[in-house]
Parts: sequence; structure tokens; C-alpha cells
Amino acid sequence: MVLEFSVLLRHSFHLFKSFPMTEEINQYFPKAYTKIDEATKLSGFTMASDALTCSLLRTLAASKPSGKFLELGTGTGLSTSWILDGMDENSSLVSIDNEAQFLEIAERFLGNDNRLTLIETDGAQWVENNLQEKYDYIFADTWHGKYLLLDEVMNMLNKGGFYIIDDMLPQPNWPDGHQEKAIKLISDLEKREDLTLTKQVWATGIVIAVRK
Repeated sequence: MVLEFSVLLRHSFHLFKSFPMTEEINQYFPKAYTKIDEATKLSGFTMASDALTCSLLRTLAASKPSGKFLELGTGTGLSTSWILDGMDENSSLVSIDNEAQFLEIAERFLGNDNRLTLIETDGAQWVENNLQEKYDYIFADTWHGKYLLLDEVMNMLNKGGFYIIDDMLPQPNWPDGHQEKAIKLISDLEKREDLTLTKQVWATGIVIAVRK
């Protein structure tokens, strides 16, 4: 019996090693990704979304033909490039950030895409001035729409629209006290009756919600 179990274990391990279901991204990366990544590293920006998260952003974007997309927190445009790559030609993306030096990188490599509107602005001011806007997909990658003005941004989401956040697992760059904020945010999202929600303990920790 022990010998049979050992053989079975070795066989299972062999199958697992050869099975193609891994986290490796075996599809193409966006055309601008490598150049943006290089410029990001030179800029010193350390808060860009990881490639696994970006791959998911692209996949979800592909499900919203002719969609209106919103990214809160452009950074240098790494995640922006993946969202654009999943969008069809009739979709549009508004992406905002308040850091000109990082937004310039996104503008340099993605600014010729007429589906994209990059805006340098304060997040709170932009949300308060655009409460009437509606979107099919919101990636909240900054404080506003995530830890601040959550209700206001959620009201901008169309029925059936995606609300996506990452970095919900403990991160090395979290300041003191941030873990408590993340725990509260997850709890608040779970209590909302207007969302269908899934938490993924994967990549940096992702929450995907759909507006009912």
C-alpha cells in the first residue's frame, strides 16, 4: 500500500509539473508595456500594478465592448496599457492622476491612442466635478474611489459594471495603520447590497465587484 501511494504521488507530481495551468502569462504583452516598464523603473515609481493583475484587467476589459472605462490612478500607465489592450475600438478610457512626472510617461507612450483621455488632477476634485458620469468598468488604483469617496465613485458605476481594486493583501510599502484601513474597506464592500463581489487571494490581492 505504501509503495502504491508513493508511485501515485510521483505520478501526480509529474502531471502537475507538465500541466499548463500556471500563473505564467503566455499571451502577448501590450506593445507599449516594455518601454513603459523601463521608464517606470528609471522614474523611481514603485507602486505600479503587477503583470498578473494587469492581465486580469485586460481580460475583464475585453468583456465590455463599446464600454466606458475609468482608471483612478494612472501612475506611469502600465495598467493603462493593459486596459487599452483589452478594449475594443469603440470604447473609451478616462485615466486620472495628480503626479505630472509619472503621468508624462503614460502620455509619452500611450498619448496617441484616441480612445484614451489622460487627466492631471486631484482625485477628489475630479470625482466631485464628475458625479453625473457613468462607467461600465472602474479600476480604482488610488485612494479616491477606494478608501475615499467610495460611495460617490460606486454611484458612477453602471448596472452590470465592474469595480476592481488590487493591493488588498499586505504590501511591503504599506504605512503603519494601513492594514486596518484595508480590512475595513473589504468589510464595507462585503456589506453592500448593490454589489456581487469576489475576493481573490492571488497576485497582490484583488477584489472584483459587479453592480447589481
